[in-house]
Amino acid sequence: MRMTVEIDAATSSESLKVTGHKKNSPVVAFAAMDFLNWKKARVFGRMLREGKFDYPASNEETEHRVK
Repeated sequence: MRMTVEIDAATSSESLKVTGHKKNSPVVAFAAMDFLNWKKARVFGRMLREGKFDYPASNEETEHRVK
């Protein structure tokens, strides 16, 4: 999908440096995905804190998988 976005030069320049991209389009797509992932992580964290998400594995099973 194509769209027009206005971003000031300083933000654009800093974003290019931080992400390592050479063009603005990939930076904007990266920023949108990063924002969505951040929001999803916050919602997931809230669900965990409120006990609304029950992971079916025990701590021992989880630790065994990591090793």
